[in-house]
Amino acid sequence: MYPRLVIDLPKLENNLNYLISLCHSKGLTCAIVTKVFCADEKIVELINNSKADIIADSRLINLRRVKTAKPKLLLRISALSEINEVLEFSDISLQSEIATINKLGEAAEGRANKHKVVLMIDLGDLREGIFFENEEGIRAAAEAVLKYKNLELYGIGTNLTCYGGILPDEKNLSVLVGIAKMLRERYSIEMPFVSGGNSSTLEFLKSGGVPKGITNLRLGESFVLGKDTAVCEVMEGMYGDAITLEAELVEIQTKPSKPIGTTGRNAFGEEVFIEDKGIMRRGILGIGRQDTNSDGLEFVNNSSEKYISVIGASSDHLLVDLTHAELYNVGDVLRFTMDYGAVLRGFTSEYVGRKYKIS
Repeated sequence: MYPRLVIDLPKLENNLNYLISLCHSKGLTCAIVTKVFCADEKIVELINNSKADIIADSRLINLRRVKTAKPKLLLRISALSEINEVLEFSDISLQSEIATINKLGEAAEGRANKHKVVLMIDLGDLREGIFFENEEGIRAAAEAVLKYKNLELYGIGTNLTCYGGILPDEKNLSVLVGIAKMLRERYSIEMPFVSGGNSSTLEFLKSGGVPKGITNLRLGESFVLGKDTAVCEVMEGMYGDAITLEAELVEIQTKPSKPIGTTGRNAFGEEVFIEDKGIMRRGILGIGRQDTNSDGLEFVNNSSEKYISVIGASSDHLLVDLTHAELYNVGDVLRFTMDYGAVLRGFTSEYVGRKYKIS
């Protein structure tokens, strides 16, 4: 049945082992993020059988179903309403608010194991974390953790590129290392975990630019798509097509390329501007914006003889230009590579199937 994701497990395993080897060779631990594939059981099994140090996810519902002996890291800042679930389904969590830390500490009383807390520091990307210039706020959050016997101030971390597009560099990561040094000295603690970001740090790590004192990276997109997200390119030795999308052509008609009549907003409330390219052979695939990101798809077999481009999508239909690909007929299956958003939506949609390649 279509549409479906085709998941090439050997290619994913290659990407996984590459990342683990790279991090370990530089003295860093590697947290593999399972969010984009919704903690798919077969992919999690790959991670469980690897030398990855930590399994990480931003969603508690994913961590709840992850069965592993590895530590589980909750990536999204905790809500006050979910503190008990944070303690039950994660071993480590990222925190930035004292009110949340206090509730976490109170709820952790009497539990058998200490819950590890990583304070998030905002180095300028302006997503989560205590702003790096607010030393008083950083100290206050650290002291909030340290006053609870069943919490451990395990480390600090930062997030870069995900919101503001700020790239990791020696200057901002050295600030993070400096804050870690200040906390260790002030409170006489080990605090071994200093997480210097995500897949956007990889080329910087390869080049030797990551400052000494960064001890961890959290890697998701680089695992599934082989990309260093700082430059949005597949890294040498990695696969960018470990996960692809297959969808079936349900209609092929020759029509004008520009809609006819008075133009208003589409079903998503968007203003639509469509170029007139003349008469077009238009195909419709049985998948839509509810299931994938149409802007993040590229036809696998594009060539000058059979070039296919995505025109757009509604909730349930993906429109493609087949003018230069006349060999395709209704019932044929087209295969696409995907960007991060397309993969994320594909795994999240219950209407998209999954096929696993094991060799």
